[in-house]
Amino acid sequence: MDVNNLNDMMIDILGEIGNIGSGNAVTALANMLSKRVDMNVPQVKILEFNEVATLLGGEENLVVGIYLDLDEEIRGNIMFMLDIESAINLSNMLLNREDTVEKLDDMAISALSEVGNILASSYVNSLSALTGLKITVSVPSLAIDMAGAILSVPAIQFGYIADQVLFIETVFKEGDNTVKGNLFLLPDMNSFKKILSSLGVL
Repeated sequence: MDVNNLNDMMIDILGEIGNIGSGNAVTALANMLSKRVDMNVPQVKILEFNEVATLLGGEENLVVGIYLDLDEEIRGNIMFMLDIESAINLSNMLLNREDTVEKLDDMAISALSEVGNILASSYVNSLSALTGLKITVSVPSLAIDMAGAILSVPAIQFGYIADQVLFIETVFKEGDNTVKGNLFLLPDMNSFKKILSSLGVL
């Protein structure tokens, strides 16, 4: 399956998943923060897996990765990834810290894990609703490491690297704070075809 051959209809459908997921995520985040949260219309793309590290600034760029396993009718991973600066800004926002910290402590890591869980679950629930497929997500795991190391997780867990990745760029704002994160859905090959078939694309 060639990414370049995926048609516009599919991108539109995946964009709709991004929009619905974003709406659900914003609502959940706003409730968590008890503040107004705005999110830009998400940018949705299908990427080859080997393009992901470049998008994150290179394999050696330090990032925060929050990842969850997908199971039931769709197998794979979903990852929410932030550069360190965005992760610190987001944690300060979540913890309502007036004196912002310059590194991630245990409280910040716990808060980021919860947000990663909220975002990932919002998108997975949207995907499940549109495809009719049952998808469950695991408890989130958080790692602070080079992008290349975090991206190797699916290979270590399942013995594969996803060929295609659904990329959703999420930019949300709370007051003067802006945070840009990247959400990656990495289904295994059979699951990717199952998603496309359920959406009427294949």
